[in-house]
Amino acid sequence: MQFFGSTLRLSLFAFSTMIFLCVISLVQAQAQRSVPNSQAELRYSFSPIVKRAAPAVVNVYVRSTRRVTNSPFFRDPFFREFFGPGFGVPRNRSQNSLGSGVIVNETGLIVTNAHVVKSHGQAKIRVVLWDRREFSARIVSMDNKTDIAILQIEDAKEKFQYLTFEDSDGLEVGDIVLAIGNPFGVGQTVTSGIVSALARTGVGKSDAQVFIQTDAAINPGNSGGALVDMNGRLVGINTAIYSKTGGSHGIGFAIPSNLVRLYVNSAVTGRKIERPWLGGRLRTVSRAIAESLGLERVAGAVVSRLYTRGPAARAGLKVGDVIVSVDGREVATARAALYRLTTSGIGSTAELAVIRRGRRLRISLPLQAAPQLKPGDIRNLSGQHPFDGARVANLVPTIIDRLKVNVAEGGGIAILSVAPGSIAENIGFRPRDILLQVGSVKMQRIADLERVLRRRPRSWFLAIRRGKRVLRVEVPG
Repeated sequence: MQFFGSTLRLSLFAFSTMIFLCVISLVQAQAQRSVPNSQAELRYSFSPIVKRAAPAVVNVYVRSTRRVTNSPFFRDPFFREFFGPGFGVPRNRSQNSLGSGVIVNETGLIVTNAHVVKSHGQAKIRVVLWDRREFSARIVSMDNKTDIAILQIEDAKEKFQYLTFEDSDGLEVGDIVLAIGNPFGVGQTVTSGIVSALARTGVGKSDAQVFIQTDAAINPGNSGGALVDMNGRLVGINTAIYSKTGGSHGIGFAIPSNLVRLYVNSAVTGRKIERPWLGGRLRTVSRAIAESLGLERVAGAVVSRLYTRGPAARAGLKVGDVIVSVDGREVATARAALYRLTTSGIGSTAELAVIRRGRRLRISLPLQAAPQLKPGDIRNLSGQHPFDGARVANLVPTIIDRLKVNVAEGGGIAILSVAPGSIAENIGFRPRDILLQVGSVKMQRIADLERVLRRRPRSWFLAIRRGKRVLRVEVPG
């Protein structure tokens, strides 16, 4: 009996102790949630993060000089006699631009936006550090489609503070981020906000690009600046804003760090960035496509075209297949799918989740570079003719994919680029124009155009497809 009494007392003591500890824990929890007693308890500062990140963000100043050539029509003796001998003489035109950049290694390698440093002539680039020291810089590489440029500080004999990359795929909507840059050229500025959305498309020029959307204030001049997380690591490069006034409306966009890192690694190793070649076309699933294919969600990338010998066809994809995820990550648009393939990299194999006639399939897609162009597929044209300064290409699959042009109506020759100040630019040629006909000769290959150019007619009758329109113009010889 005494034994049971002792046991009961011990049990009651243990139970009482447990209740007491629970009450203490509850009181402490309530105390933690209570209203702070002073302003000091409310204080929260991003200062430690800014002190780590800000020294790696620079101001970028570009001054370019462009020689402008007037239209060949102004070479006519009538105009010269009427306006004087100085009429039509090429002139120099200066242009200044400013933006921001981020140092990403100790040697002074800088990431910025291509539109910050892009120029149409000789350019001088200066970068200003947070402590106001200035250095010259040169362009190492630049990609206008993704709006990424890599610069290198010149003549520097020191190690620079730099930002390390963070995996941008680890970001979640609601995460706090800081934007650091040089808005309006007033000097380095820091703004804070949250990640408003991920995998935004429809902003940039590239078909393989997505953006981080943030409400951190981003203004003109912030382009190329840093978007950092709460560890002070680089998660994006600020690049664009949505605004009707030119100022921040709380909708800013940044290039994810995972894409930026590809270009930095390319600059360091000297290897050219090559996007995987799908060997086909993707379209974003619209509501009409979703209904016609019986999809449950309006999301994914539908295969709209395939080349018979392309990687996608060999892997087993078919026209009408809908790609809904790449390597386990959902894709809502064609751009998001191509972005995932790009960041996976050539040489790897992407695992695709595909919906085909209501069934979910797994397809392994080996990622490879586009086939090499053959000699003669691209030409730079020069001479006394309307195409002087134009870079043209045969419409082979690689070029069709690169330009995303419609070739359903037949052949043609693609205009890849037009040299600034050239006759072709002054006449009005634009990149992605498709030259269909010159005189009575239909253009199928560059060789067709070269034969016509040797004739030098008195007038040039041209048929050009620009988007969905066909333009017919006459140009004097």
